[in-house]
Amino acid sequence: MTIAAVVLSVLLGLASIASAAGKLSGKEQPTAPLRDVGVPERMFSVLALLLLAGGVGLLVGIWWTPIGIAAAAGLTLYFLGAVIAHLRVGDKKIQPAVLLTLVAAATLVLLVLAA
Repeated sequence: MTIAAVVLSVLLGLASIASAAGKLSGKEQPTAPLRDVGVPERMFSVLALLLLAGGVGLLVGIWWTPIGIAAAAGLTLYFLGAVIAHLRVGDKKIQPAVLLTLVAAATLVLLVLAA
């Protein structure tokens, strides 16, 4: 596995785990973007668990590449869904979702190339 793949896996994995923890805590700041795009509150914990699984999968994937690839693919789709949700409601705060989609996609590409 390349150094770039490991670095992106660690950074995106830790960011996803931290975001999941914030969403599970129910505090205003981490859940505000979900409210802004109209996600029902009953889905917050489901989305947080998806983020948590993706983050943990990326970290485990450093040692077991197929899990890392699956996690990176899942997070790419997760963040692509976030971009679509922001576009659907015309939300101007779309930049973090776009950036995370690109980072997740880059991680996926690097992991596939390193496999």
